[in-house]
Formats: sequence, C-alpha cells, structure tokens
Amino acid sequence: MPAASSGASATPAVAPAPSSPSAASSSAASAASCDSRMTPGGPGYRRMSFALFLAGVATFALLYSTQALLPLVSADFGVSASTASWTVSGATGALALFVLPLSALSERFGRRAVMTASLTVAVAVGLLVPFAPSVEVLIALRAVQGAALAGLPASAMAFLAEEVRPKALVAAIGMFVAGNSIGGMSGRIVTGWVAQAWGWRAAVAVVGVVAVLCAVAFRVLLPAPRHFTPGPLSPRSLARTVRTHLSNPLLRRLYAIGALFMTVFGAVYTVIGYRLTEAPFSLPQGVIGSIFLVYLVGTVSSAAAGKLVARLGRRGALYLAVSTTAGGLLLSLSPSLVLVLLGLVLITAGFFAGHAVASSSVSRTATTGRAQASALYQSAYYLGSSAGGTLGAVAFHAGGWAGTVGLGVLAVLGVVSVTVWGSRAARAQERRGPVAAAR
Repeated sequence: MPAASSGASATPAVAPAPSSPSAASSSAASAASCDSRMTPGGPGYRRMSFALFLAGVATFALLYSTQALLPLVSADFGVSASTASWTVSGATGALALFVLPLSALSERFGRRAVMTASLTVAVAVGLLVPFAPSVEVLIALRAVQGAALAGLPASAMAFLAEEVRPKALVAAIGMFVAGNSIGGMSGRIVTGWVAQAWGWRAAVAVVGVVAVLCAVAFRVLLPAPRHFTPGPLSPRSLARTVRTHLSNPLLRRLYAIGALFMTVFGAVYTVIGYRLTEAPFSLPQGVIGSIFLVYLVGTVSSAAAGKLVARLGRRGALYLAVSTTAGGLLLSLSPSLVLVLLGLVLITAGFFAGHAVASSSVSRTATTGRAQASALYQSAYYLGSSAGGTLGAVAFHAGGWAGTVGLGVLAVLGVVSVTVWGSRAARAQERRGPVAAAR
C-alpha cells in the first residue's frame, strides 16, 4: 500500500506524542472507525467468508475430481496409467499457465466478476466431463476446466486484501484455504465411494452437481466489492514485474522448492490408487478414496509451519520437511498396508509443511508486485503437480511403485540442493557486509 511504502522508505521522523494513553487509544479507535473494510462480526463478513469457502470447495473438488478414479479411467478407455494421469496433469498444468493472465484481467474487470466467470465456465465443463466419449476428449475438457479455475486463486486473495481489514485478513484467507483443503479431500473421498457403486462417470457427475450448488451460493452470498479500483490492462507492466521477480535469486529458489515438493506430492497421489488396487492390497475403490483423509495431517502440519520457522529458521524447517517426506517415501516401499499408510502420513505432513514455509516466504520476500509474485509461485506449484502426476505415472509403468518413489527421492534431493545453495549464497552475502546481506 502507498502509505506503507512511503513509511518504509522515508527517514523516520519524531512525531508529537499523544497527550495521554487515552488520547492515543481514542485516535486509534477513530482511525479504525474510518476504515470501511470488513471485519469479523461486521456487516457482510460472515457471508463473504462462507462464499469464498464454497468457492474453494468447488475449485479443488473439480480440479482433482479424477485423481482417485484413475484406475477406473484406465480400465474404461483401455489406456495406461501415464495416459490417464493427464486427466489430472492437464487440469493443473492449464491452471498454472493461466494464473498470471487471469490475475491481470481481475485488475481490469474486478475480482468478483473474474471469480464468477471462472466458476461458471468450470462448472459448465464439469457437467460435460461425465459424457466424454474418449480419453482425448476427457483430457481436453479437464484442461479447459483447469484454465477456467485459474481465475479463483488469482482473484480471491486480492479481493480479501482489498475488502477486509488487515487484522482480519489471515483468518479470512484461512477460510478460503480451508475450503481448498476440504474440497480436495472430500471430492476424492466422495468420488471413490460413488465410483465403487456406479462407476467413474457418475462420480464426476456428482462432483459437478455439488460444484454447481457451491457456485450459485457463492454468487448469491459474496458482497459487492466496495474498495476495488479498476486498473488498465498493461502487458508491458506485467512483463516488467514478472522479470523483476524472476531476477530475484531467492524468489527463484522458492519457486523451485514449491515445484519440487509438488512433484513428489503429485506423483504419489496420482499413482497410489494403482498401487493399492494391485496385489497384495487389492483394495476397493471406496476405500482407496478414503485414503485421502490423510490430507487432514497436512492441515495440521501446515498450521504448525509458523512455529517450526520460529524455532528452526526457514532453512531448518525446510530440512525437517524434506527429511519427513523422504522418510515417508522409503517407508511406502513396504509390503505392509499399515506401513504404506504411515508413509503417506509422513509424505503428506512433510509436503504441506514445506509448501507452507516456501509460499509464506514468497510474500515476505517480494517488496513490490506481491500478487504477481504469489501467482508465479502458484504457476510453479501447479506445474510441479502436473509434471509429478505424469512422470510419476510413467515411472510406475516402467518400474512399479519403486520407480515412483525413485522419482520422488530425486525431487526431494532437488529441494535439498536448492536449500543448500541458498544457505551458501546467504553466507556469501554476509561476508560481503551488512549492506549486501540486506539486499
């Protein structure tokens, strides 16, 4: 915000002290009363929070609707795991490519308009997905759906930053993220059980209907924006901001870490269904869908990431997340179902902790263009998901579950390499002096 920027760059001045503590509190109360943005308990806040929660549910239920169903998709169309995985990778890859363009459109046409249009297109496509006559058509529909959904994360955070008071912002964003988590988890669980009874087409149809209801409720409940100011569409300015972020070594490392962590996660959760349907496990589809309850572990570990950073530092927290993820990968090689599930718990906990550390560091590192910095992280994150899903399936086809684990271990080693490189770069800056270290 301009006021914050000027305050940070200007030389501190000595301001007249308030005549008394009561005068100071009165001044603060007066300033707060002039702020017309929403706050918990205030008009519209609860409706707004619930609307964005439902948008998050719809987004992630649609985005990952086929992930728990890949063995059934393979059997229906007679295709390999690597081909079927594109029904997930196509959606996440398209989302990654369209996050930045749609974030620019929201600057011109408004956050609510872009979110509404995105959800409308995504749910309309979702109603067509069950009728896909071939795997190629299914992949194409999923790619269009992913591109449409890119308008949600790009606009929701900006809407909250503009319409909610700063002290309430974390809680408001938390509701949207909670919707993402619950949508992703419940969508996979519901599709698993529905598919077991009526097939994968019925399962994705149910997700589509639920998404329609969420989208309608979202549009009805979301208050009209009061603090949005349209800006011009400026591709040149956007490109300049992107170049600035990509020229920052720390941001580049954070983007790489997010992509590599998501490569592990995408590979594991895309392929795990195939592993569990095979001997010695031979689990039914409904039980496999329920495996995604492990996501609740990620909710806990991501919430604990702040405490980990406070105690261990950012690099220490990343090393702990990497070690936990690697331990889970190795444990999942066991022929024991209990140990496989414990491995999934560790992989999930490590991934979410690492993702929380990296994503929070992006907004702290970027001093300007934070929305674009976050959009670039989301692009890297979902490209990692797309790459992990496809490469994990290829590795599984070539070498079984051990091949998928091998890919995951390589990605984990990549995170370690990037983090070690960052540590050396930080020490080199410190040797150059305090001015260089501060840059």
